[in-house]
Amino acid sequence: MMRFGEMLNKETIKPRNLSETLARLGKYFVQYWYMIALAVLFVVVSTWTQVTTPELTGQATDCFLVPAGASAFEGFGSFAPQADSQAQTTSSCYLTTDDPSTLSFTRKLVYNAYTFGGFETPDPANMTSDQRIEGLTRLIVIMLTLFVLSSVLTGATFFTMAWTGQHVLRVMRVEVFKQLHKLSLSYYSEHEAGDLMSRITNDTTAIEQAFSFALVNVFSGILLLVWVSYNMLTTNLPFALLSLAVAPIMFLATYYFSEQARKAFRVSREEIGNVNAELQESIAAVREVQAFNRADENIEQFKEVNAANRDANVRAVAYTSALAPTLEAFSYVALAVVTGVGGWYLLTGQTLLGTTVTLGLVVTFLGYVQRFNQPIQQIAVLWTNIQNAIAGAERIFTILDEKPAVNNKPAAKEMPEIKGLVEFENATHSYEDGIPVLKDVSFTAQPGQTIAIVGPTGAGKTTIINLIPRFYDVTSGSVKIDGMDVRDVSMKSLREQIGIVLQDTFLFSQSVMENVRFGRPNATDEEVIAAIKLANADSFIERLPEKYQTVLGERGSGLSQGQRQLLSIARAALSDPKILILDEATSSVDTRTERLIQKAFDELLKGRTAFVIAHRLSTIRNADVILVLTDGQIIERGKHDELLANEGFYYDLYMSQFKKQEELRGEPA
Repeated sequence: MMRFGEMLNKETIKPRNLSETLARLGKYFVQYWYMIALAVLFVVVSTWTQVTTPELTGQATDCFLVPAGASAFEGFGSFAPQADSQAQTTSSCYLTTDDPSTLSFTRKLVYNAYTFGGFETPDPANMTSDQRIEGLTRLIVIMLTLFVLSSVLTGATFFTMAWTGQHVLRVMRVEVFKQLHKLSLSYYSEHEAGDLMSRITNDTTAIEQAFSFALVNVFSGILLLVWVSYNMLTTNLPFALLSLAVAPIMFLATYYFSEQARKAFRVSREEIGNVNAELQESIAAVREVQAFNRADENIEQFKEVNAANRDANVRAVAYTSALAPTLEAFSYVALAVVTGVGGWYLLTGQTLLGTTVTLGLVVTFLGYVQRFNQPIQQIAVLWTNIQNAIAGAERIFTILDEKPAVNNKPAAKEMPEIKGLVEFENATHSYEDGIPVLKDVSFTAQPGQTIAIVGPTGAGKTTIINLIPRFYDVTSGSVKIDGMDVRDVSMKSLREQIGIVLQDTFLFSQSVMENVRFGRPNATDEEVIAAIKLANADSFIERLPEKYQTVLGERGSGLSQGQRQLLSIARAALSDPKILILDEATSSVDTRTERLIQKAFDELLKGRTAFVIAHRLSTIRNADVILVLTDGQIIERGKHDELLANEGFYYDLYMSQFKKQEELRGEPA
């Protein structure tokens, strides 16, 4: 079991809509109702064994260890019992009753187990030593059986709920993962990947742990408290009220220390965040620290932050350390009340508000008090875990309830084989309401043409290419391919005919072959190798340890930017797209690699409609049409030479940026 302090150290987040969230969670668990019902049965039976054993201990005392009340206290003089010992012994030992039909359900079960095989014992006052030993042995066997049964059922309960929780966890994670693939790019621009990963891992795990561990403990703890209280009150009401007198104080102590510890741990989490921030900043800026001789000052500043974290943790630990001994002390008080009051009435032979006190009754209540004290702290702590889990479920349901910004129409058609005619008709797009990044953009790309898009940062270049595969939809106007509005066709049939090569290439931790095959999983090895050769990537692949079967590191670590780009081009070539989008695909490579990439592009662009965003002149000089964007509008369009002759915005851009590239490389204008 997790330690008390560790559980309180978790951030406590209360659910906002408890009933609705529980109802939705119930839909996941209801399909495993049979396992939950089995777990509930196990808990009930296990709790029954725990509340039954204290009474059996009392029976062992009154029936066999001290069968005659007077014999146990002979020689106590004035403390000798005044009540009739035979009466009080007979009334408290139900194992020798002549009429078992008058017994309660639990006592009847114990009686039947005790008398199994026809075993009978006389009245306790008339037992011989052998009969007492034999009866006590039978009762001890019953008690041991109950202890073993309780342990087995407890283990079975946790296994059953853990099995259920793991199955629910799998279903929820798959649903969230599917939903994340349905959501539009606009959602990811507003939510951090780390937060989304936390929801699919930490929040789902919190739910699984709460329902397979915390909920079981809380349910069994509450059931134990209620059942023990009921048994105490029905066994001897006055004695029960005395035994439970300390319980309200224990509950208040648990609540107070738990709340104070949570507040202290919250401060501790903030302080450790400051420590981490200070560490990160100092390590990242170590060059500046040494250059400006700031090491001593940084050390002193870190000492202050670290000391604050130390003080916060000490305060939190002080509260967590105080709770356990406080509850233990009150437990001893409760035991002292039972022992002292019970012992007094037992020794003096007096009745407690009209009820007889026997040694077995005192022993029984000692067991009840111990059982009662056990779950109090456990419930207080684990209930917080359940709240956190329900709040985590709310965060998960928030993702599942998110509606994609881009959806297929109910009657979306399949996109036929694309020929390559692309038309923008007064296309306007806004990422935020009222702030358009594209304003009435219109142009036509004929099949097989290469359209270059240039302009300053933020002009809307990337937005144009995002509208073609429907990563976003136009706010007004339309984007058409072969005369069909892209919003009228299914996204799958549209996107599988469009290839994209981005500046920041993403490669998976798989082999070279599998990375290239990503866009067309059913391609043969021969087709993959052909695409790699078209991209001029075969030369460096042949130098890899396992050649085409070399497993790449995360995001293609171990390869240069240019090599990753060549693999990205091979991936696009393998998918054989009818429309190709190149988003600044050569802006981060050296001149030699750029020539290889350009040569690959020359092959890749043949017969395809292409849209090229580039910061290098060599990738756009031979474009059929150059679109010059600024502030979300096309201000110039034409071929390279035509735009230079106009001496407009493109001319200024060329003279300030591209001209220098030509001079450095010795390229002709």
